[in-house]
Amino acid sequence: MKQGQSTPLAAVAMALALSCGGCATTANNPKDPFESFNRAMFAVNEGIDVVVKPVAQGYDAAAPLPVKVIIGNFFGNIWDGWTAVNNLLQGKPEQAVSDVGRVLINSTVGIGGAFDVASEMGLAKHSEEFGQTLGRWGVPDGPYFYWPIIGPRTTRDTLGWGVDILYDPVARIDRVPLRNSLLGTRIIDMRASLLPTDKVVEEAAFDKYSYIRDAYLQHRRSEIYDGNPPRLRPEE
Repeated sequence: MKQGQSTPLAAVAMALALSCGGCATTANNPKDPFESFNRAMFAVNEGIDVVVKPVAQGYDAAAPLPVKVIIGNFFGNIWDGWTAVNNLLQGKPEQAVSDVGRVLINSTVGIGGAFDVASEMGLAKHSEEFGQTLGRWGVPDGPYFYWPIIGPRTTRDTLGWGVDILYDPVARIDRVPLRNSLLGTRIIDMRASLLPTDKVVEEAAFDKYSYIRDAYLQHRRSEIYDGNPPRLRPEE
């Protein structure tokens, strides 16, 4: 996962989930007991995207690739610090040390995170957040929700998102114009990164809502188990 902060957390999770080819869609998923509410919120987000998507398309077309890479690297470097904390909480100290090294290298040699020098030096990029940490320690998913703005979440990941927000340095900037400019840039950059998936989803999904939900749940399970989830029991 690329960066995953606050609102972009949902965008990143969805971007990866939507790239999960072949994910089954189920009209009545037992993990989605509030489907009527969630479909209504999904429609709200679709309405919001009528405004956000054209802005993201304009940004994607106008901004040179190096600029987009620098913006992504900058926000990704911020997220690496929180990834280190969560890797430590999950009992993965080697990855946590690697993440700290990434922040130190990219914040200095990489000029404030603009350049991902650490990856060139062999320090792999990870992405962890508090919802994954809770899942790692056995906290169950709980019901699925589709929230306005932040998108798909399980109950556990909604709680985790709240903790992520408390960490997010950008959301805690006191200077309101600067904070809002950075948050807006991050949202547009993340929405632009989702543009290639839009056509895929539209063509692959008879029911877009179900497709996104099932792909999200499948992908989140994979993330919690670092890509190697145990076999599901029949009741799951």
